[in-house]
Amino acid sequence: MPAVATPERPTPPRVLTIAGSDSGGGAGIQADLKTFAAHGVYGLCAITALTAQNTSGVWAVHAAPPEMVAAQIDAVLDDVGADAVKIGMLASSAIVRAVAARLRAWRAAGMRAPIVLDPVMAAKGGAPLLADDAVAALMDELLPLATLVTPNLPELERLTSLPAASEEERWRAAEALARGGPAVLAKGGHAAAAENGQVVDLLLEGDRHDRRHRFAHPRLDTPRTHGTGCTLSAAIAARLAMGDELPAAVEGAIGYLQGAIAAAYPLGSGRGPVDHFYRR
Repeated sequence: MPAVATPERPTPPRVLTIAGSDSGGGAGIQADLKTFAAHGVYGLCAITALTAQNTSGVWAVHAAPPEMVAAQIDAVLDDVGADAVKIGMLASSAIVRAVAARLRAWRAAGMRAPIVLDPVMAAKGGAPLLADDAVAALMDELLPLATLVTPNLPELERLTSLPAASEEERWRAAEALARGGPAVLAKGGHAAAAENGQVVDLLLEGDRHDRRHRFAHPRLDTPRTHGTGCTLSAAIAARLAMGDELPAAVEGAIGYLQGAIAAAYPLGSGRGPVDHFYRR
């Protein structure tokens, strides 16, 4: 029987995640790829580290050789390409530099994909996921390449050496971080739970970092928050790849994450994952 000709399907937006693997499936590469699939974009990945972890904590971390991380980035960008890039756990200064070098090279070759940098420094339970000497490399090498950086409040304080307890302090810290080049989303999930029952995320953007956006949403009382930072940054990258402007991408990603947290099912004995496919 002869093959039936069919119109070629359009190519979906492509998003590359450069991050660590979570054996528990709730954060890292696994969360990113689930988030991409939930948004209808095609996910690509470069794995920076293997972690042995579950909902209760991180048992072990094994960083990938920097040259292997670079090879993964080159392999997928040379063939498939990307409409956005999300960067998560990088583990070491050598990996930070390898990622920055390859992204600079692809930018020089014409890649115009926005880059969302989630400066992952520790797991939800506190286990370190970024070496101390890698923080300076991240600031020097990757921050100038990023379109958006998405620190939580402990990360914002560490990156700027400024307090971030009050909303006004967060704006000042965001302004300091934005001097490195990117727009800044200061995530408020780590703020005191007494803030009127809300989580407030602050976005600073614009050519002169003079546009401020405030996103307030109800704080959900749940332990199922494993991978929320990874999921949010991945959702922003997916929406940028789909053509959203930055404020709309952030607002839509926050709404998606709120739904994923609210729909999460019991899994594991610790901080469980969100339901990335709650809209199915």
